[in-house]
Parts: sequence; structure tokens; C-alpha cells
Amino acid sequence: MAIKIDKKIVSYNVGGSKPSESSASADTGAADLPQKAEIIRMHEKLERPEGMECLEGATYKIRTPLDDHALYVTINDIILNAGTEHEQRRPFEIFINSKNMDHFQWIVALTRVMSAVFRKGGDVTFLSEELQAVFDPKGGYFKPGGRFVPSIVADIGAVVEHHLRRIGLLEPDELSEQQMLMLDQKRAEIEAREKESAESVASSAEKKTAEVAEEASFPASATLCHKCNTKALVLLDGCQTCLACGYSKCG
Repeated sequence: MAIKIDKKIVSYNVGGSKPSESSASADTGAADLPQKAEIIRMHEKLERPEGMECLEGATYKIRTPLDDHALYVTINDIILNAGTEHEQRRPFEIFINSKNMDHFQWIVALTRVMSAVFRKGGDVTFLSEELQAVFDPKGGYFKPGGRFVPSIVADIGAVVEHHLRRIGLLEPDELSEQQMLMLDQKRAEIEAREKESAESVASSAEKKTAEVAEEASFPASATLCHKCNTKALVLLDGCQTCLACGYSKCG
């Protein structure tokens, strides 16, 4: 229907339905609800928090028979979502220092690459496995307690694994109380057997071997366990059993 306008238009209103009270109350209720906090995750563009020029970390000492000077491995961590239920501690950077400058170039390269992987985010636990799988063509060495280390890089990988377990990124790999009791019992039996055998032999060379075995806390007849790289594999009840990690060929 046409309408004739015979007066000057001075104002106008846009017609439409008014918002209902239910929708208005819904909008008000949504505004009153507390918004969820943003969860910060590890990524390559994450920088140090403002006002925090220092990061928490730990320094580990690596002493090898290949060099007179020790290696000092420092791993610094960053705490994400501090004070919330999503709080998490992640490695942020790694530094390796030593008086020996022979390994300077590859150590600097290794620490830079590892720090970049730490800041990339995601699962970084593979680093410890990859490093511990590196073998030195000149041969590895034994640590106190009979544990075999194939290379210096593998020793650094073991330190990284220990740190990741310390901050909770890796589950602790510990034996149960029952397994510990069983291993202690078996170790006592083997040591008693070795002691009787050593006493029956008058040779000075065999006496010296017994002393070395006593210092290493494992029997002299023990062989290298391929699972934990510890010289603690002995024959128990007709089956090769490791006194360090509990591995047994018989299951």
C-alpha cells in the first residue's frame, strides 16, 4: 500500500523486532561466566618470561677415564602455566663446559641443536635414547659399579635421561621391593659362592680378581648385560640373570 508523504522528513527509525528478555539474560549470563585461561604450550617462539632473567636448572658432572678433565652438563628448565593445574616443567636449554678444548666444536654444535629441539616442543625424550645409542669406534669405558658406556655422547645422553626423569617427563625405571629383595638374596648367594671359591685358591692373581669384584659390588664371574650395560650377568639356577636390572633369559 503506497503512502503519500507531504511533510519534510527530519528523522527515521529502522524497524525490527526487539531482543527478547530471554536472549538478553542469556548474553548477560555468558558475560558473567569466568573465561578459561589460555594454556601455554612449548613452541619454538616461546621466549623467557619477562622479569625472569634466570631459569631453574641443574648441573651434572661427567667424569670419564678418557680425559683428566670432567664435563659439566647444565640443563635449565622453564615452568609453563605456573600456579595452575596445567603447570609443567620443560627443559629449555643445555650447556656443556670443560677445561678440555679438544671437543669444543662438536659440543657447541650439540648443545645448540639440543636447545633448539627443547624449545621446539613436543616429545623430546627421544634425545636421550638417540644419544645413548652412539658408539665410539675407539671403544667405550666402564663407569663405577660396572656399567658400560659406549661413548662420551652416550654419557651425555644418560645425564639427559636422568634429568627428564627428575622433572617428570619420563617415568622412573625402578625395581619393585620384591624384585630388590630377590636380587639381594641372589647376590648374597653368588658372593658367598665366590668367596668360598676364592679362599680355596692360593694364587695371588685370583685373589686380586676377587678384590676387584668386591670393589665393583658384583661377582668376578659376572658378564656384561646387554639390557643395562652392566657387568652383572651371572648364572642362577641354570639361567643367565642380571643382578643389576633383573633381566633373565628365562623370563
